[in-house]
Amino acid sequence: MIRIASRHNPRLREVARLIASSRDRRRARRAILEGEHVVSEYLARFGAPEALVVNEDAAIRPGIAALVARVPAASVLLLPRALFDGLGALPPDIGVLAVAAAPAPAAISAIGGALVLFLEAIQDPGNLGSMLRSAAAFGVDAVVLSPDCAFPWAPKVLRAGQGAHFRVAIHEDGDLIATARAFRAAGGRMLATVVDGGVPLPRVRADGRIALAIGNEGSGLSAALLAEADEVVTIPMPGGTESLNAAAAAAVALYEIARGRVGTSR
Repeated sequence: MIRIASRHNPRLREVARLIASSRDRRRARRAILEGEHVVSEYLARFGAPEALVVNEDAAIRPGIAALVARVPAASVLLLPRALFDGLGALPPDIGVLAVAAAPAPAAISAIGGALVLFLEAIQDPGNLGSMLRSAAAFGVDAVVLSPDCAFPWAPKVLRAGQGAHFRVAIHEDGDLIATARAFRAAGGRMLATVVDGGVPLPRVRADGRIALAIGNEGSGLSAALLAEADEVVTIPMPGGTESLNAAAAAAVALYEIARGRVGTSR
């Protein structure tokens, strides 16, 4: 374990730089993992991160002590509270964070599974993280992101995902049109969501291999991707609300598909 007492320490300055700059994180493909839960999920899936940064006041917490024990001592940076709190805009009292290499994107050619989520131009990090969390909760095997989606390993996405990143395959910078065609050619069906005018989702068959496509928070799915759909579907909203946000729509639609697949009741 390395105790750091100065904000000018080179390793600490590198951590602070990555926390501060989304451009640097994306260019270097580095992720900032915040809190015991997300760091533990990363360790279980990928092993030790490049650096585990610990607030010395929180080091005696059982969960944080367990994390420290799983990481090589040379990768553990122990900081006084003032230095830890000065690293940047972090959630309150998290006690620990990690700097880790963002896992390499899963190969589009290797896409598989019975339930796949296509996300087009989801630019809000909180929405993207929530959608990944819903995907993990409802049994999605893979998520395909268009190039104009938010970086899935950004802190706000990880925060909202709550470990979902480590339970579902994430395909970044995907050509959704080509991937949809390949998925359908292999026997899958693609469902594309629209605000109104589609087949009510509860009436749609949920068996077999399904890809669900959800579009941008404001403009929805592109006409080009809609043209690839086997069915265009709508979430019924008897309360009269005009629309749901993208994250809420994903959660409702994935629940409905999962319900239909396992035969559960409402």
